[in-house]
Amino acid sequence: MPIATLRGVTLDCADPRALARFYQEMTGMELGYNADGFVALTGGSGCDLGFQRVDGYQAPRWPGQVVPQQFHLDLGVEDLDAAEKLALGLGAVRPDHQPGGDRWRVLLDPAGHPFCLVTG
Repeated sequence: MPIATLRGVTLDCADPRALARFYQEMTGMELGYNADGFVALTGGSGCDLGFQRVDGYQAPRWPGQVVPQQFHLDLGVEDLDAAEKLALGLGAVRPDHQPGGDRWRVLLDPAGHPFCLVTG
């Protein structure tokens, strides 16, 4: 029997408010907490998405490991093309390396974190 549940995931970044706005637009999650160095989004799933300021933040270098990605988020979507277009319009970047073929797309958020858009 588990003794804990996943309450949240926090991403390091240089600008928590800007990165929270990006993910708020992508996911529809609501602002749950907003302080000077930390912002959290909540969405009813019981798992919040947080963003914390880190001085000297260095973006991951995906797919290389000079600065490792450490983790990435998978965002479920119904239409890969439409979701990618929205994400790019919000400031995401599409790296050349795309290992998922037609099954998923890898994008980089405005702070450089890789995330995947996945269907099914």
